[in-house]
Amino acid sequence: MSQTYIVVDQAKDWSAFLPSDHVITFSQYLNLTTKSQERIRVINLCKSSKYLSDGYYCSLLAESRGHHVMPSVRVLNDLGKKSLYELELSHWLPLLATKLVIPDAPTDLKFHCIFGQCVHPEMKEFAHKLFESFPCPIIEVTLKYRKQWQVTALQPTSQRQLNDTEENLFAESLEAFSNKVWSTGRVHRTAKFDLAILANSQEVLPPSDTQALKKFVQAGKQLGIHIDVIGPKDIMRLPEYDALFIRETTNIDHHTYQFAKTAEDMGLVVMDDPQSIMRCTNKVYLADLFHTHKVPCPKTQIVHRRDHNIEESLEAVISYPMVVKIPDGSFSKGVIKAENRDELRTSLTSLFKKSSLLLVQEYLYTEFDWRIGILNNKPIFACRYYMVKNHWQIYKHTETDSKSGGFDTLATFEVPRRVLQAAIAATKPIGDGLYGVDVKEVNGRGYVIEVNDNPSIDRGVEDKYLGNELYMQIMSEFLRRMQLKRSDNPA
Repeated sequence: MSQTYIVVDQAKDWSAFLPSDHVITFSQYLNLTTKSQERIRVINLCKSSKYLSDGYYCSLLAESRGHHVMPSVRVLNDLGKKSLYELELSHWLPLLATKLVIPDAPTDLKFHCIFGQCVHPEMKEFAHKLFESFPCPIIEVTLKYRKQWQVTALQPTSQRQLNDTEENLFAESLEAFSNKVWSTGRVHRTAKFDLAILANSQEVLPPSDTQALKKFVQAGKQLGIHIDVIGPKDIMRLPEYDALFIRETTNIDHHTYQFAKTAEDMGLVVMDDPQSIMRCTNKVYLADLFHTHKVPCPKTQIVHRRDHNIEESLEAVISYPMVVKIPDGSFSKGVIKAENRDELRTSLTSLFKKSSLLLVQEYLYTEFDWRIGILNNKPIFACRYYMVKNHWQIYKHTETDSKSGGFDTLATFEVPRRVLQAAIAATKPIGDGLYGVDVKEVNGRGYVIEVNDNPSIDRGVEDKYLGNELYMQIMSEFLRRMQLKRSDNPA
């Protein structure tokens, strides 16, 4: 279980806020004894963070004890030297300048960034970016206008320096940031492990709908796992957890990859792990991987925008119709079918604007695509996704909406053996995570189209055969991995 401590210089420093057992002095933290396997998070609110001060030692000792502390020693060092933060700030100053009024005379201005929030509306975006780069509870920012706005100082500080309005923002931000772990009367959790599910309520086509997320939470509860559903802005909450389950569409140049990488670096069990995201979100990588490991798949060619005579070269090895794809498309986006050379040329021209490399595959007609769910190299669910009526894909996107075809959900033992074999063969070189393998069945053989590192699991679709058991299987695998990690690191 995780435990949060708020460290202050003296007890009276917290007098403006509600009393809490989670608030301790630096002296108390020095003498703190913790239980084996207990994860500790420390929010360091000591007034001074200068080298060898109590605040500095608080962060230093927290790191030596294996506690997750904010601010870290690295952040304190970065904020302590202007040369270390100036380069980072230079990227944001133009943004900040557009938000601020140009004064008539030289002006100095100070404000506080409080857990990435600010009482001044024009500073909010800057405060958010500052917190992302330098995670620190409270930073005093000094601005100076001399022909142009400049940030002249960043100083970690404590809640004692806040005015009444800022104190209210601090209390609200602290509560939101820590998920109310210090609220009075909090019920003690009996769960053995904590797991975060990353989901995005704004996503149009999420991997799991709201009902499925509730099923994961229920399954976790039965297994002694406490689950919180967190959002894209909650990366700083990762130290609270033993595991991260990403239920948002992933990509390398995206916050989902940052979440996965950060969680893995912290020692959490992660699905999707960063390696799987990297390998599965790029179809060029998958095509080369399938070729190397002799995974059955459609004829595939990788083409570069500077290649000569692309159309003729493709026609020599692939018959029409051909399917042209961008490497990192999802849900059938960035995929075009070309029936002839003119359409092929148009498709290449269009998609080369988005990527310097493209995939071109032979088109295999089927009424449906198999989707085989694989967890730890074993099949756990199987669906047949049918093509949209009068369309050649299972998804059809227009400017106004997206449509999908029908589906069947079957027991994995009902799936043709060669389809299952192809799906398993495709995931083994990638990893042992949770994958959704798209397979076309032609003349009794399975041809792998792609491997999804973040497969759809929606209530009433992928779980239609197994029901609650599907969620239990996935959460049980998380439990197994968390237990294994804890046994390897008992202290």
